[in-house]
Amino acid sequence: MSTSKIFTGTALAICLAATASSADTWRYAFEEALEEVQGKFAQKFKEEIEANSDHEVQLFPFGTLGESADTMEQAQAGILQFVDQSPGFTGALIPEAQVFFVPYLLPQDEETLQEFFRTSTAINEMFPELYAEQGLELLTMFPEGEVCMSTQEPVHSPADLNEVKFRVMTNPLLVESYQAFGATPTPLPWGEVYGALQTGIIQGQENPGFFLESTKMYEVTDVITCIGHNNFTTAVMANKQFYDGLPEEDQLLIQSATDAAFDYILDYQAGLQEESLQNIREAKPEMQVNILSEEERKPFMDTAVQVEEAFIDMTGERGKAILDQMKEDLEQASQATSG
Repeated sequence: MSTSKIFTGTALAICLAATASSADTWRYAFEEALEEVQGKFAQKFKEEIEANSDHEVQLFPFGTLGESADTMEQAQAGILQFVDQSPGFTGALIPEAQVFFVPYLLPQDEETLQEFFRTSTAINEMFPELYAEQGLELLTMFPEGEVCMSTQEPVHSPADLNEVKFRVMTNPLLVESYQAFGATPTPLPWGEVYGALQTGIIQGQENPGFFLESTKMYEVTDVITCIGHNNFTTAVMANKQFYDGLPEEDQLLIQSATDAAFDYILDYQAGLQEESLQNIREAKPEMQVNILSEEERKPFMDTAVQVEEAFIDMTGERGKAILDQMKEDLEQASQATSG
């Protein structure tokens, strides 16, 4: 990101802070473009709030107010009322949220995945307490799509990632995970990734299919590999002081709008991954898209225990309790959808 862009974001944040007392205007920043998954969720949330109250919701897509760290600071300071941010970026604040980067923890089956996010005790009861400690009201978490790698060379085993400089979010467990996969994890802000791939500073990165398409990552990589290791998760939060200070009717309004946007975004994602990968093939016919077989995935799956242990080392008893609860929640979700 350029200096001028950072300055513009900072200047805008200062202007917002000066007018933040306006009770009728709520500000909501997210990590993606308006027409990407987080943006679609935000638009539905805005629509529901404005249809059922006199409040206005202003939306700030990625880059408008700086990088992810900037918007989180603004949300904690109360300049923003709402923020949507992946646990990948909140890992420094809430280490336990890194649990979403334990490979092969989340199921690939869409129905089971959605049931888990709807009913999980870890998400709905345990995580809100951790977010509250950081001045944040956790409104919801939702999946955004299966994460796939985009690289310069084909990947069929961990050996193929040897010495590959692979961009990861600034998240210790994600670093651990890609080290276990055999790569050389390289934390970089998102704004630098396209250029770093173009110039060879890095040779790979990971994201859901829709994001690979919309950000044109296929222009600077030649192979997409899906190993089924994760589904990108994100969290929608409110500034807790703002939320707690609202009358009950506004809190119920926010909860209702969040529920409506949650249902909408799960429906919106049906078939989105396959559609996005097909669009990439059409845009760049020479692009290789490889979905690894169960046999090819096994060496990657075998690293999960090592990453789980690293997660528990980083987060202690609280992290272990959340991991155990998530496994129990996932088992219950699996039983509910297979019955």
